[in-house]
Amino acid sequence: MEDEFYRIKRLPPYVIAEVNAMRAAARQAGRDIIDLGMGNPDLPPPAHVIDKLCEVAQKPDAHGYSQSKGIPGLRRAQANYYARRFGVDLDPEREVVVTLGSKEGLASLATAITAPGDVVLAPNPSYPIHTFGFIIAGATIRSIPTTPDERYWESLEKAMAFTVPRPSVLIVNYPSNPTAEVVDLAFYEKLVAWAKENKVWILSDLAYSELYYDGNPTPSILQVPGAKDVAVEFTSMSKTYSMAGWRMGFAVGNQKLISALTRVKSYIDYGAFTPIQAAACAAINGPQDIVEKNRRLYQKRRDVLVESFGRAGWDIPPAKASMFCWAPLPPQLMEMGSLEFSKQLLTHAEVAVAPGVGYGEDGEGFVRIAMVENEQRLRQAARNVKRYLQSMGVNSSAA
Repeated sequence: MEDEFYRIKRLPPYVIAEVNAMRAAARQAGRDIIDLGMGNPDLPPPAHVIDKLCEVAQKPDAHGYSQSKGIPGLRRAQANYYARRFGVDLDPEREVVVTLGSKEGLASLATAITAPGDVVLAPNPSYPIHTFGFIIAGATIRSIPTTPDERYWESLEKAMAFTVPRPSVLIVNYPSNPTAEVVDLAFYEKLVAWAKENKVWILSDLAYSELYYDGNPTPSILQVPGAKDVAVEFTSMSKTYSMAGWRMGFAVGNQKLISALTRVKSYIDYGAFTPIQAAACAAINGPQDIVEKNRRLYQKRRDVLVESFGRAGWDIPPAKASMFCWAPLPPQLMEMGSLEFSKQLLTHAEVAVAPGVGYGEDGEGFVRIAMVENEQRLRQAARNVKRYLQSMGVNSSAA
């Protein structure tokens, strides 16, 4: 009998789990760890959303199986959101499906459209589901850069010219997790034209659609005329409304892809608990002040993080969007590598960050810092980091 199952053998060790285990052990030992590793929002959802959950949960008929593709009212709410925010028309029946977070949606779509040996183009570094959802489904991954510059387009052309079989799917994720990079509508226009020419499906992960900064709203690929011919887009309520544990997301766009995803999901799950779906409707259709409030709060945290860590001797580029900063290791410690540096920060500064190499080999030399602690804790983290850096001979720029 085989020692390991086929799909399990295809999964490498989850690098970030190593740091997570160290963090858990340190906390168990009573140490005060400032956790900037996992992108787990520390803010509550709006009160009216929780009220709606409780109200519907009181109804005796709300506890049966729900609809796998989402209750009609929630699919309509998402279509209305796209019309409001992006000026995109969606058919709630055939172009919208509710997912158990964007992560499950991506994994289920990978299952639906992938044959063993298919080649999928995925960014490196990238959020793990963008590659492993397809690896689990039997695909082969060809990496392309995450940074949307000339090298990106060159990589796409090379991939189509020299890969056998020709790639059939491209994954894009802007604002990027982990790099926090963004693109404009012109990028998507060029990408849609490329996808049509090369007969490639585009899967766009827009989980951070509302966490943009400095007054620059993120675009949707579906704003490009004709994008629905080749693209499907995933969004999530996790960060927008601080509903991460509720597992609420959406896939919208191309009818063929949405139909395939809907069909696979119908065999796998019965959809989210109906009261959660009703509460999600209340979030999307109700007052949106929470969205602006969260955006301002994360932007302030970003500014505090960049300023305080900079004074501690660690220059971190300000993120243009998302709840993360993608931070290059201090030059003097670059040879340490991102995994060892993350372990050192945890041990000596009591600050948890995510090693960049956990997001792909091209993430080496960086760590991802999640802005999931308040400003006071971020400043405390900077003081702890400053002590560690000074002990390693890295001088801070100010006292």
